[in-house]
Amino acid sequence: MNELILQLCKQLRLPHLAEGIDDVPFTTPEEFIYQLLLKERTGREQAKIARNLKQARFIDTKTLESYQWHKDISLPNHLSKEELEKLEFIRRNENLILVGAPGTGKTHLASALGRRACEQGYEVRFYRVSHLVEELEQALKAGKLKQFRSKLEKVDLMILDEMGYLPFGKEGAELLFQIITECYEQKSLIITSNLEFSQWNRIFSDSRLTAALVDRLIHHAHIISYTGQSFRLANALSRKQ
Repeated sequence: MNELILQLCKQLRLPHLAEGIDDVPFTTPEEFIYQLLLKERTGREQAKIARNLKQARFIDTKTLESYQWHKDISLPNHLSKEELEKLEFIRRNENLILVGAPGTGKTHLASALGRRACEQGYEVRFYRVSHLVEELEQALKAGKLKQFRSKLEKVDLMILDEMGYLPFGKEGAELLFQIITECYEQKSLIITSNLEFSQWNRIFSDSRLTAALVDRLIHHAHIISYTGQSFRLANALSRKQ
């Protein structure tokens, strides 16, 4: 009989319910069915989180629990750490822009917030900006740019890491501008950069495009500033000592 039940659960696409048949204790028929259905729901939620994390393509497993908030992180007056961790900015289609020197914790926070978003059911994509531009240029050459952009339409949060580490050509800059423009007021962005906005002309050769891009990004944005020295440098120096 168990084999027949397993086959039926498979046909009905209830795999987690089947897994719970031997785990859920029997008290009354109603309670037994209720607990099995709860197990199915929990299994589906966990499977969705796993899919979200895989699709996000994070480069590490950083979490908010392991994040070190320090005195050199300046949040805007209207934003608290607690509100940030609740991801209210995603619900409101607002952006986060993390600006500061390399090694100060920007990518860790961006990744950790993205991981928390996956756990709460949001679809997330993490890109190093230079890699995203490469993918966009390759998609354009292959005639698949429309398909690439359509895949991003259902995403709730895009994380663009290391804006400003490498300059782009005119074509790459325009493609990135299109992506960011399509996100405007439709989804949230988290951008990390080691450059102040006044220095973004180093990335985008067209000053008008740069001004339009910055205008869209900061319209609904929380800007978090990082000061102080690099954690990676400090750790390297301490090991030498």
